[in-house]
Amino acid sequence: MSTQHTCTIDGASYAFTDGESMLEVAGRNGITIPSLCHDPRLDPAGACRSCLVEVDGQRRLLPSCATKATDGASFQTKSERVQKHRKTLFSLYLTDHPEEDCEAGLQRGAPNKLVGASARFGAEDWGKLVNARNEVAGDRIDDRNPYITFDSELCIVCAKCTRYCDEVEAVSAITLVGRGSETSISTPDSRSLLDSTCEMCGGCVAVCPTGAMGEKKPKTHGMPIESELTKVRTTCNYCGVGCQFDFNVNEDGNDGHGEIVKVTSPAASPNASMALPSGFTGVSSDGNLCVKGRFGYDFVHHDERLTTPLVRGADGDLHPATWDEAIDAAIAGLAKVAERHGEQSLAFVSSARCTVEENYLMQKLSRAVYGTNNVHQCSAT
Repeated sequence: MSTQHTCTIDGASYAFTDGESMLEVAGRNGITIPSLCHDPRLDPAGACRSCLVEVDGQRRLLPSCATKATDGASFQTKSERVQKHRKTLFSLYLTDHPEEDCEAGLQRGAPNKLVGASARFGAEDWGKLVNARNEVAGDRIDDRNPYITFDSELCIVCAKCTRYCDEVEAVSAITLVGRGSETSISTPDSRSLLDSTCEMCGGCVAVCPTGAMGEKKPKTHGMPIESELTKVRTTCNYCGVGCQFDFNVNEDGNDGHGEIVKVTSPAASPNASMALPSGFTGVSSDGNLCVKGRFGYDFVHHDERLTTPLVRGADGDLHPATWDEAIDAAIAGLAKVAERHGEQSLAFVSSARCTVEENYLMQKLSRAVYGTNNVHQCSAT
């Protein structure tokens, strides 16, 4: 059983248990401390320096994400020294960010935490600095892969993406390369992600706080920022794990009928930025998705998606038909095969792109109506 202790934050006393960091204690009690490189799924790194706090008895500001709370400790999150540090830090970070990104809050992947924090703490753009990062090493991730792009000029080298790839996915497809001002993100030998161990899960895009790691999906460009999109919680059908995620819908897209422009997945941790809605006790994936779950939504609004049933005529060609005509043709065809070769000659194949309810009805049709267990769906649910 954990021993409970007490510390002081901004003059007020709060209880905590062994092992909690200052950032965790503050966040659990509704005290906001900015943090760009922290994620509850990752080991704390203290790389971005945005979560520094002033601890009584310490000469330097300490990273609250990597500093454990101790019994009787007292620290300030809003002191003049801390506020000055934040304004200076975010002002320096802004020198590598295009002005249009800051003004419009543009997002290439996850919400741009840097732009939001800069505005909140009154950071100033001190003019653009010459970016000395190694283009050859840094921009090779912007390659022929269809999903992920990387802009080294926006990277603050917090290593959140590389840590996620290593600690959560255990893939280690990307890493830090170079030294000093030339430090950037790349793959081994600057190869394409397609030639690395990358699984295209998009986790690096989801955790990046600045938009350096972004999505290539054309529908994500020119769309409203994530906070203006409607989130629809659903369960992924691509396999039997049952990962929950949110379809981010642009209500004005698809001629006003709504259009899915991206997929996000909330982490199950109570310290995650997105709280779970009522009735959800957790997320089996803890915010982690595979390439299908995160990027496999194109078919919903695909130009080649059939919207009218087609029935093959006597001429051998497919012709538009009504739903009643299509269903009658399917029934007649199945009955003909069953009569000639027996019910066990029939097999039913459904799709992971169908809903759970539709897949249930398919297996019900196979087993209850035609009496065969020859039914399959690629996710094997």
